[in-house]
Amino acid sequence: MPDGPFPRQDRPDAPAPASGDATPPDTPGRDAAGAPDPGATRPASPDGAHAARAATAPVPRDPPAPPGTPPSPPRGTPARTLRDADALRDAGLIDPEARAAIAAVAERYAIAVTPAVAALIDRDDPADPIARQFVPDPAELRTTPQELADPIADGPHTPVPGVVHRYPDRALLKPLLACPVYCRFCFRREVVGPDGGVLAEPALEAALDWFRRTPQVREAILTGGDPLMLSPRRLGHIVAALSAMPHIEIIRIHSRVPVADPARITPALLDALDTDKALFLCVHANHAREFSADARTALRRLARGGVALLGQSVLLRGVNDSAAALEALFRAMLASRVKPYYLHQLDRAPGTARFEVPIAEGRALLRALRGRVTGLAWPTYVLDLPGGEGKAPLGPEFAARDGAGWVVEGPLGGAWRQEDAPG
Repeated sequence: MPDGPFPRQDRPDAPAPASGDATPPDTPGRDAAGAPDPGATRPASPDGAHAARAATAPVPRDPPAPPGTPPSPPRGTPARTLRDADALRDAGLIDPEARAAIAAVAERYAIAVTPAVAALIDRDDPADPIARQFVPDPAELRTTPQELADPIADGPHTPVPGVVHRYPDRALLKPLLACPVYCRFCFRREVVGPDGGVLAEPALEAALDWFRRTPQVREAILTGGDPLMLSPRRLGHIVAALSAMPHIEIIRIHSRVPVADPARITPALLDALDTDKALFLCVHANHAREFSADARTALRRLARGGVALLGQSVLLRGVNDSAAALEALFRAMLASRVKPYYLHQLDRAPGTARFEVPIAEGRALLRALRGRVTGLAWPTYVLDLPGGEGKAPLGPEFAARDGAGWVVEGPLGGAWRQEDAPG
C-alpha cells in the first residue's frame, strides 16, 4: 500500500545505490553490498578520536544488571536474524501449528527478531513480554475502525521525501525504513520493512538541502526505520552534513539498535557520531530485560563516546502495564545512563489494539510511581495526536484549582493548599 512519506526503495540487504548504503543485517562493518565498509576502518573525524579510544582504552566495568536481566546469549541462540514463520518455528518461538497463520501476517507486515532479542525470550512463558513485542500474532490482521495507516500524519507534513516537518524548530530526517527488529505495535508498520531500504543519494541530498534552506529548524531528528542500521560511512556523512549547518544546534537519533542488536555499536559507528553539536541518542526500549549485559556494554560505549542517552517507551498491554514493570524499566535505563524521556500512549496503527492501555490507567500507573522512584526516572507521558498536531502531555496532575488558590497533592501523602499571591 502507499507508504506516505516517501517510496520504498532499495533493500538494505541487497546491493545499494552506488553512493548510499545501509549495513545489512547480521554483518556489522559491511556495506550494503556485503563488502567491507570503508567507514568501518577509516575514521570519519580527522583524528579518529572515538575509534582510537574504543580500540585502546580499557572498557570500564558495567553498572550492575537490573534484577532479572538475562546473561549474554545462551547456547541455542539463532545465529542470524529470524525473518519468517519457518525461522520462528525452528527457533521455538511459535508453535508448529501456528506457522500458516504467522506466514499470513508476514505477507503484510515485516518480521525480524535478532539473535540478541531471541536470547531474551523465555520460551516457557506464553505471556513473555519480549516475545509479545516482536513475535507476530494473527490478531495483527484484525483492524478496528479507530486505527489509521498513518496515525500521526507523517504524509501531510512531508515537504520533500524523507523529511517530516511538524514543529517550527525541529524536523525529522528518515534516511531509511529498515530496522533491526520490527515491533508488532509500530506506528509506521505500513511502511517499514527490509524492502524500505535507504533513501537514494539524490533524495538524501535533496532532504539535506531542505535542512540547509530552513534556518528556523534548530534540531534534526534522525528516525525511520532505524538510522543506526546505516553503514558508518553513510551515517557519518549525514551527521557531518547536519553538523556543518550553523543553525542546527541539536542532532537527535532514535534507535533500537543498542538493545536489539548491540554488536552494531562498533568503533566505526562511534566515530560516525562524532560532532561538535549536541547529539542525543534516544534508545527505544519497553521492558527491563531488554537491558542485557551486551546492551549495557553497548550503551556504556556510547556514553564514553560523548553521546547523551535518552529513553523512549510505549505503554503496552502485557509488556509494561504495571507500576512494578515500569519501575523496573526506568531503573534499568538509569543504571545504563539512559534518562527516561517519553512514555508514549499507543498510536493506533492497524492491528495493534491488543496492546492498548487506556489513558486513565496509564495516568494511574505514573501517579503510583511519583515519589516511589527518583525524578530522574520520570518520563513525560504523551499522546501523539492523530492528524499530526503534535505530542500532548497526558499527566497525571497533582494540582487542582480551588477558588483563589490551588490544592496540591503530595506524592508521599497529604495535600497543601497554595493561595494565589496577592496583586
